[in-house]
Amino acid sequence: MTESLNLPGVEIPPEIQGHVAITSIDRIYNWSRRNSLWPVMFGLACCAIEMICTAASRYDFSRFGMEVMRPSPRQADFMLISGTVTKKMVPNVVRLYNQMAEPRYVVAMGACASGGGPFKEGYTVVPGVDKFLPVDVYIPGCPPTPQALLNGLIKLQEKIDGQTLKNAEWYKKGDSIAIPLPILGPDLYDPRQIDQIKQEQVERAAAVLSEVNNTDDSSPEKPVEG
Repeated sequence: MTESLNLPGVEIPPEIQGHVAITSIDRIYNWSRRNSLWPVMFGLACCAIEMICTAASRYDFSRFGMEVMRPSPRQADFMLISGTVTKKMVPNVVRLYNQMAEPRYVVAMGACASGGGPFKEGYTVVPGVDKFLPVDVYIPGCPPTPQALLNGLIKLQEKIDGQTLKNAEWYKKGDSIAIPLPILGPDLYDPRQIDQIKQEQVERAAAVLSEVNNTDDSSPEKPVEG
């Protein structure tokens, strides 16, 4: 454990190795966070069964410090999206994300969470949760095996190792901006795209009106009976 914490190139006398570590603020900060991620305790579909299996005794992801699954998002900093994200469910997923503590991370587990999976063209499924949330790691598979999930968690730890306090988003001045909840009506859309949607509707209506006018102008006049 101290080998990953020590600064490379710094010699420590053999008699105190394992008792003393010489490191930096960034290194010890990332080391402590990577080994104490607290996931939000929820699952969406069949990938959740593989997630439960990975948390059980055979694979035991508590070895990575991730076994404290919290039922409250206010006590969690890691969201594992395990399964199909429907249009009815995604507003609740975004709401949970907004309530999580900073710094927070998102892992899309499986084909459905990553890109819609076999339901991508369906009218009820979001074609990838990254349309609404920032995803840090994608895990392929339908569903991924526990080994694949463990590999994805290791990749997340490697990403945390490379972060620094100098450019960390959660330490910048000002309040963090919450992601607006998607609106579910006749279809699902992101409130941040309202102006774009309105502009497209205006352009589409203008194109239809122009086509109708051109059709009326080009139609031959009917003879008038005397």
